[in-house]
Amino acid sequence: MKKEIHPQYMECEVHCACGSTTHTRATVPIMKLDICSACHPFYTGKQKLVDTAGRIEKFQRRFSKKAQDTKAVAS
Repeated sequence: MKKEIHPQYMECEVHCACGSTTHTRATVPIMKLDICSACHPFYTGKQKLVDTAGRIEKFQRRFSKKAQDTKAVAS
């Protein structure tokens, strides 16, 4: 390996939005995550729907409108 071209590998403190903190090694001293294994639905078995500004309802309205339009065209 060539010297002095690789990033320095150091202790890293990982902080999640849920409050979980872990220690590992990385090229940065601190990492801030939105989701980790302690709060991810795949690992916890619980699903959290985060609806920002009514996106789910907006999608459902738009989808139902398209479904009604295709039924009207087919008739």
